[in-house]
Amino acid sequence: MNRESVDVLLVGAGIMSTSLGVFLKELKPDLAIEMIERMPQEAQESSGAWNNAGTGHAGNCELNFTPMRKDGTVDISTALEVNVEFDLSRQFWSYLVSKGLIASADSFIHPVPHMSFVMGRDNQDFLRKRHALMSAHHCYRGMEYSEDHARIAEWAPLVMEGRDPGQPVAATHMGNGADVNYGALTSNLLAVLRKHDDFKVHFDEDVINLERRPEGGWRVVVRHAVSGSERMVDARFVFLGAGGAALTLLQKSGIPESHGFAGFPVSGVWLRCDKPEVVNQHSAKVYGKAAAGSPPMSVPHLDTRIIEGKRWLLFGPYAGFSTKFLKHGSYCDLPRSLRLANLLPMLSVAKDNFPLEEYLLGQVLQSKAHRFKILRQYYPNVNEEDWELAVAGQRVQIIEREKHFAGQLEFGTKIVAAADGTLVALLGASPGASTATYIMVTMIETVLRDDLVGDWKAKMCEIIPSYGHDLKQDEALLTKVRAETAAALGLRNA
Repeated sequence: MNRESVDVLLVGAGIMSTSLGVFLKELKPDLAIEMIERMPQEAQESSGAWNNAGTGHAGNCELNFTPMRKDGTVDISTALEVNVEFDLSRQFWSYLVSKGLIASADSFIHPVPHMSFVMGRDNQDFLRKRHALMSAHHCYRGMEYSEDHARIAEWAPLVMEGRDPGQPVAATHMGNGADVNYGALTSNLLAVLRKHDDFKVHFDEDVINLERRPEGGWRVVVRHAVSGSERMVDARFVFLGAGGAALTLLQKSGIPESHGFAGFPVSGVWLRCDKPEVVNQHSAKVYGKAAAGSPPMSVPHLDTRIIEGKRWLLFGPYAGFSTKFLKHGSYCDLPRSLRLANLLPMLSVAKDNFPLEEYLLGQVLQSKAHRFKILRQYYPNVNEEDWELAVAGQRVQIIEREKHFAGQLEFGTKIVAAADGTLVALLGASPGASTATYIMVTMIETVLRDDLVGDWKAKMCEIIPSYGHDLKQDEALLTKVRAETAAALGLRNA
């Protein structure tokens, strides 16, 4: 069997692996890096433009990031964290554009305002409190609030046309938002990596086994999906950035840190429209309030998208349930992931999350009429003939074992690392792609050994000028960074 050796093996050719690969090459250019992808090309799963919201999550409009506490106050701490994490992504991308490594920012990012929109008196009160807290913080300078139908119609005409003029509504508006095509960004990052002689990418290959090498690192066996031929790769460090499949690969590794983790897959579909007379009337990402029990990626939103130079309008996603861990995966993915160590945590989560299960069942069984009924809440004058269904990406939420085999369903992303730092898996979903840079920086800081990346801090400060500073506290630096990245990426600067 053919065998080769590399410093770093990246499993998956999505936004996570390509981001890490570019970081590592910038920090230590002589690293030998190889990437393995089961699909025929990059960004075919969660990173693909049709498989994610493309919001450029900055905690501007996602109401699930700002929950109301039991005492009636609003907690904006998560939104603030996500907000400044996206600033790291903006700095990383700006660095690549300014160095000429990515030729054009508008190949993957465009200015699109971010809005929150709610209906009803109670929701008005909630959004008003949320706006008061957020607009008082320098991270949300420029956030506007209105309950006036005419003003909201200026921001999002389709949302207000045909609406009952007596209906209580409220909206916030952030002009510095973005639409990000993470599929196109992934292709840009892969192109950066391909410029290096000691980088290789292999498509149509599956990892079928991982085992520790006695001398350190990992031996990975891969099989070609078409020819069936197998080969081995010896790697000092392995990154499992394969979306929903990362859990299965983590289990194959057998590291103690993997024990007890399980996955809860969630599928979805969009309604989408490309009629110019419709899409040209809407330029915003309008996020509503999630239904009770729904997962974060199912928050309803009416989105402007720019994909391959064309404007689209998307609504959804409507959630569902599938036992696949990948959009192009197998219905056996979930059953095959079951272990004695994760079965009780899964049953515990099932017992404690009945509203979520009820919600997903309702989504699976909903009719076309029901989907458009929900859309009409955000676009009253919708013409059903203008819209078509499109399958969204597959997400696998983390179930983590707690004491006494109880389980906790997590809605974020989680880094799971071997104790010796030679293998890392990235599990979870939202906000995912938008915080890829933050995740990679965290990995480099906490997991990757010094002998892999060496003396990296000076270079990191060049890539991310705010590195080592807290933008939530440093208003002057935040103002400077946002002005510079807005100019580099063609975004509005609030």
